[in-house]
Amino acid sequence: MHEMIRFTADVVCIRAGAVLLIERGGPPHKGQLALPGGHVDPGETSRAAAARELLEETGVDVDADDLDLIGVYDAPDRDPRGRYVTAAYLVVVPDTTTAHAADDAVAVRWVPLDNAGSLAFDHGEIVDAARCRHNAPF
Repeated sequence: MHEMIRFTADVVCIRAGAVLLIERGGPPHKGQLALPGGHVDPGETSRAAAARELLEETGVDVDADDLDLIGVYDAPDRDPRGRYVTAAYLVVVPDTTTAHAADDAVAVRWVPLDNAGSLAFDHGEIVDAARCRHNAPF
């Protein structure tokens, strides 16, 4: 039996101690907050996909080289649609950075990094890892 594995990239984008979250416009987890992210396209690196998805969903434009790998998340049950493996990245943007909802994001919100609340998928775990990994307030 072969299992279809899909590859995605997510971004923890931090500005002045807050993390940028999107409100999901579609299933799964429609209406819940999540990290910006999505599928890695053919011929694309996960780092390039992360930068592209951040721009498409929030309007925040970062250089892919500025993304720092947090880790790879591959729990078999992390997504109800099937097997999804994600590479999660961290980027810190200037305090003046603004964001707007686009693509499949209904809304965007900057929420306190140390109190992001309940997030879709395993995104709370990813945000916690980003905060702990750097072991310093942003």
